[in-house]
Amino acid sequence: MTTISIIGSGKMGAAIAEVADRAGAGVQIVKRSATSPSAARPGFEYGVLGDELTGDLVVLAVPSVAYPSILEHYRDQLSKKVVIDISNPIDFSTYDELKSPADSSTAAELAKLLPEGSSVVKAFNVNLGDTLASGTNGTTPTTVLFAGDYADAKIAVTSLIEAAGMRAVDVGPLTRARELEAMGFLQIIMAALGKTSYETGFTLLK
Repeated sequence: MTTISIIGSGKMGAAIAEVADRAGAGVQIVKRSATSPSAARPGFEYGVLGDELTGDLVVLAVPSVAYPSILEHYRDQLSKKVVIDISNPIDFSTYDELKSPADSSTAAELAKLLPEGSSVVKAFNVNLGDTLASGTNGTTPTTVLFAGDYADAKIAVTSLIEAAGMRAVDVGPLTRARELEAMGFLQIIMAALGKTSYETGFTLLK
C-alpha cells in the first residue's frame, strides 16, 4: 500500500490528505508544531516537524519560502523519496508576479537542493483545494497536471491520482514546471478576483 507524508496542515495539505485517503493510502500529516491548527482525523498519523517521515511519497504543502527550513530537518530522509512540490511562488503582497527565477521554477530549484536518489514531481499546484477534496471540478472529475523527470516517480503519482478517482495528465519533464506555476498563478488570481470559483477552476475536457 502506498504511504504518503504531507508536510503542512493547511487547506492544501488537508485536501491532498483527502485524495490519499480516497486512494487507500496511509497518511502522515506533519505539522510545524503541536499547536499548529488542524482538525485531527481518525485513521491519519500526525507528527510535528522533525519527526521521522513514514511515507514513500512526500508532499511539501507549505509555502516555497519554507523549503530551506524543511530541508534542515529532512534533507537526508528525502533520499530515494518521491517529493511532490505543490507550490505556486506568488508575491502575495502584490499578486502581480511569480517569485521563482525567470528561467526556472520552484520545483527545479528544489531538485537542486535534494540528495541524490530523490525525485521531484510538480503536481497539484494547478488545482484549488476544494476540487481535490471533492474529486470533482464542476461536473467533471478533477484533472491533475504534473511534470517530472523520472518514470518511476511519475507512475507513483499517477497511481495515487487515479486511485482517488481523478484524471492524471503528464505534461512532460520537470522543465514544464515553469508553465504549471504560471497556470497556477493565473488560476489563483482569477479566483481572488471573483472571475472563477474556488470550487471549480481550470480543467481538461476529453
